[in-house]
Parts: sequence; C-alpha cells; structure tokens
Amino acid sequence: MWQSKSTESSSVARIRKSGGYRKLASFQTATIIYDTTVWFCDKFVDSRSRTVDQMIQAARSGRQNIAEGSRAGATSSQTELRLVNVARASLEELLLDYEDFLRHRRLTLWPPSGPEVTAVRSVASNWKRDRSDLTNLTDLSDQQRWALYSSWLDHVDAAVRPNATICLIHQANYLLDQQIDAIEKQFIDEGGYSEQLANARLQKRAESRMNGSLTQSANNQTSSNDSQSAASLQCPICGALMALRTAKSGRNPGSQFWGCTKYPQCTGSTPV
Repeated sequence: MWQSKSTESSSVARIRKSGGYRKLASFQTATIIYDTTVWFCDKFVDSRSRTVDQMIQAARSGRQNIAEGSRAGATSSQTELRLVNVARASLEELLLDYEDFLRHRRLTLWPPSGPEVTAVRSVASNWKRDRSDLTNLTDLSDQQRWALYSSWLDHVDAAVRPNATICLIHQANYLLDQQIDAIEKQFIDEGGYSEQLANARLQKRAESRMNGSLTQSANNQTSSNDSQSAASLQCPICGALMALRTAKSGRNPGSQFWGCTKYPQCTGSTPV
C-alpha cells in the first residue's frame, strides 16, 4: 500500500530543471491526504455511495497533478501552473467533502484556532525544533511521516479523522498557493521555455563565433610568429634568409626544417 522512495535523476543538463516532486512538502502532504482518504472511506463511508469514488479521486488528483506539473515544468510554465492549480482545486473539493461529512452527521468541526488544530499544525515545527541530528522532515519515508499524524488519522472516532485531514488539506493548499506564486514569479523573471530555449541558442551561437574569432586570432598570431622567426633566421653558410621547408627524402622524410632561400646554390639548413 505504501509507495517506496524512488530516485528521480537525470544526467542530462537541461535548460529548466523539473521533477524532484517527491521532495516537495506539498506532494508529501498530499500523499498523506490521499492515503488517509482511502482508509477513511473504507471505514466510515458506505461503499455504495458515490461519495467514496468522488473523495478518493479528488485526493488522488491532488497528489498526481503535483507530480505531473513538476515534470511538465521542464518545457512549459503554463502547463505546470495549470496542473498545480488543478491539484489545488481538487483538494478544495475534498475539503468540502470532509466538511459535509461532519455537518451531515452533526459532528463538530474543529475551530481554526482550537487546541486540536494547533496540535496538528505544530507537528512539522516541533519535528524541526526537537531534532538534534538535523534530519529534515522531507527526508522521511511515507511511513515515517504518516506515523507523525497517526494518533489522529488512525483514530476510532469518526470526528477526529476528518478534522485532522481538514487541517492537512489547509496546509497542502497553503503550500500549493506558495508554489503557484513561485512559478508565476519565475515565468515573469525568466520567461517561458520557448524564450529560454531561444536565448540558449543565441548564446551558443555567440560562443561559437567568439571561439572561432579566438582560434583565427591564434592562428594569425602563430603565422605571424613563424614569419618573424623565419625573417630573423639567417643561413649559417651565406647569411641569406631562411625558409620553412619539408624534407621529401633523406633520413627524415616529411619533417620540417629551415632551409636557405638561395637553395640550390646554397645548401645551408637549420632544424626547426
């Protein structure tokens, strides 16, 4: 029933990073919400009711669309925004279902500032404060994160489970709102994928032109140095200028040497 951790990795350097959703607090919270909704419906809701399918699908949509949006972010900020908003809307729908469950059965909805709500909300902050080994809450397994809330989510009281889940839905929605704001800001600051791709292409072309110019400059400098070297060499026999030549025969055919420009009248030479 529990999903094991998997490593989402890619050795390819991409223009825009994507994936990594398993480390998102919003995804991890949505996972708890999805799991507890399945088990809550199994225990407290009539299996013949359409509400069961609606609640489970809403909880699943909240989780899956966070993952899909994270992946889609590699090529489209708009698609990522749309999917994260779908996740947000699905959890809002699920929130109403849990509130309806409590209201229809005349069960008490915990007040936002009540001690029960405060206790559920404080789990994450207490974890960070009490840990001496610097273990991050997002580094825990799904089972370990569930255990932090199990006293509420496994409770036998039909009022406790939905109330605790409502607290988690509010937390997830807050995280998704922050996520949406961050995606929008990134889009405004950096542009969309097409813009970034075009900019990367222009930068690559500019680098190629620069490298070509540097190579040509280096070749020109080498040629100039060779000419200067040749001009500064004098034949050891007659004193005439030397020229760079390639041996066609002899002991080292194909090798280069400095030969007198008055050859064949003068056979003076100097190794390169």
